[in-house]
Amino acid sequence: MRRTLKPLREVWMKVGLEKLENHEGVAVKALLDSGATGLFMDMTFAREKGFKMEKMKYPLLVKNVDGTVNVGGAITHQVECNMFFKGHIERVRMDVCNLEKTEVILGMPWLVTHNPEIDWEKKEVKITRCPPICGKKKQEERKKEVKKIEKDKDEETLRKLVPKRFWKWKKVFGKRESERMPV
Repeated sequence: MRRTLKPLREVWMKVGLEKLENHEGVAVKALLDSGATGLFMDMTFAREKGFKMEKMKYPLLVKNVDGTVNVGGAITHQVECNMFFKGHIERVRMDVCNLEKTEVILGMPWLVTHNPEIDWEKKEVKITRCPPICGKKKQEERKKEVKKIEKDKDEETLRKLVPKRFWKWKKVFGKRESERMPV
């Protein structure tokens, strides 16, 4: 009997990062990493793309998966930016360190907060269980508020323009009904 090893599956997300100071957007592939204990941005990437790096009060020691100290040294800076993914938006703070070939890593804090649906075979990510603080939830709430205001406005206009004796047939005076031909 012979065994073969398949390479480990990696899941990447194409996300947009927006700089807070000038609203300039940068597209990037972010690695989802359940072994990472934070959100990270590569130092070289941050510098090349012009992200504003904030110096941390206390540096954080970085250890690799094998327990060795990262050659890039301690984390001394962070970047705060907006992150976009398929209608999802949120403000994130990433630790800046030496990631070599990876530009952004979204680790366990992000994964636990958003609990994304991951199809490991197709390498697809869906964010359908956003927390209340998430920008996607806020956008959906705003849309509902706007619809309610529009509905209330339509109702008010209807009451002004249509005589009271016809209110029981108000549906036919609505925008949608008024635009279709009778059958």
